[in-house]
Amino acid sequence: MNKKIRNMEQLLSDGDISSRKMVLTLMEEVLRELDAGNRIKEILRLEGDILHVGQLRIDLKEKDNIYLIGAGKACNAMAQAVCEVLGERLTKGIISVKIAEPEDRYTKTEVFVSGHPLPDESSVAAAEATLKLVDSAGEGDLFISVISGGSSSLYSAPIQGITPAEEREATRLLLESGAKIEEINAVRRHISLVNGGNLAKRILARGAQLVNLIISDGVGNGGEIHRDLPVGFFGTPIAPDKTTLKDARDAITNYNLKSVMAESIVKYLWSEKAEETPKLLNGNVTNFLLDRVPESCIAAIKAAGRMGVNAYILTTFIEGESKEAGMVFSSIAREAYAHDYVFQTPCFILASGETTTCIEGEPSGTGGPSQEMVLGFAMGIQDFPGICMASIDSEGTDGTTVFAGGIVDSQTVKRLEEQGISVHEALRNHSSCEALKSIGDNIFTGNTGTNVCDFDVAYIPDGRK
Repeated sequence: MNKKIRNMEQLLSDGDISSRKMVLTLMEEVLRELDAGNRIKEILRLEGDILHVGQLRIDLKEKDNIYLIGAGKACNAMAQAVCEVLGERLTKGIISVKIAEPEDRYTKTEVFVSGHPLPDESSVAAAEATLKLVDSAGEGDLFISVISGGSSSLYSAPIQGITPAEEREATRLLLESGAKIEEINAVRRHISLVNGGNLAKRILARGAQLVNLIISDGVGNGGEIHRDLPVGFFGTPIAPDKTTLKDARDAITNYNLKSVMAESIVKYLWSEKAEETPKLLNGNVTNFLLDRVPESCIAAIKAAGRMGVNAYILTTFIEGESKEAGMVFSSIAREAYAHDYVFQTPCFILASGETTTCIEGEPSGTGGPSQEMVLGFAMGIQDFPGICMASIDSEGTDGTTVFAGGIVDSQTVKRLEEQGISVHEALRNHSSCEALKSIGDNIFTGNTGTNVCDFDVAYIPDGRK
């Protein structure tokens, strides 16, 4: 069985190796558990002409066409699972993914490899092809959508009067401002023909049936998951949107972007012709939720139990500046190392959510929130042997890099200094990727098959011993 973490051997070649092995073993187990292809095949099956989606039954004899559509950073695994189940019963598929892997296999499906975190020409082509397919559909058709985080960039279809280039630049400005993802999405959804529920609205207007298989990457969306039961859902191109025009305007205003954002966007959002995104969808639509942000920590608790190690969820709501979050995480790790007030060591401390980086000016290197977070952590634990932390973007690419994230331990700062690299300077210049790469500590996964934001895990031995 192929490993999710592809450079495991390299990551275990230096540093606090025994602690690294604990962290990476846990992370590997979590990624296997969260694979969306397996999640879909647990609830989707075909028996003769009857398609079972959880507790929903669909008689395919009553359907003229069966279409697969999707976008997202976990879309590869999700779409392949649907193709595997439906086979030749599928009429056509159109999906937009971030990375195409050589081993990907689909049936009758057109694949667009599109831009993320910034939309590109392929994002536009994917959205246009999907809208064209939707506009050709009728009442006897079934759409199965596979949507995960990243769809707002992998689909680009701005409203008339706003160009794709202006939408792209707006996304860049919002990302670099340090705005939270929900604030960014409020703007993007209100200038899009696809996002914020507009794609679903268009499908249902044709009278077609829509079944959505969803991974939620919204921080704060918790609660127990029953994957075989239909659920209400908000956000993404195929579900109603909770953000408002006011939210979009506030995001632009609060981050001082009104004077630098495209005039066409500002003018539209503050005009009377600006339209709200759908808050309610009317038609034959059913949602199935496969995973959400807390699931990585929940899976980690189970995996730690199998390993015989204590594990504690610190938070599934972690947000804020990445390097600062790393420093806070390190202070908690040091506390556990020195005292047993809260955590009984040896143990794992877990978190999930989505930290961000605020970039001012041109960065001198590349990186991402997870890599910056672990470097912030490394500065706090260099005098505490055996403490180790890894952080990844669970879908497999952190920020602008090909790496999922990074791993650090008590020896990291010293190893970097031996390479002539200052952690402070790497964080100041946003070159965390290059810093970690110099000592071989970037985590590489490729597509993981899931997308539930960031997953952070620290291992703390018993410092009193």
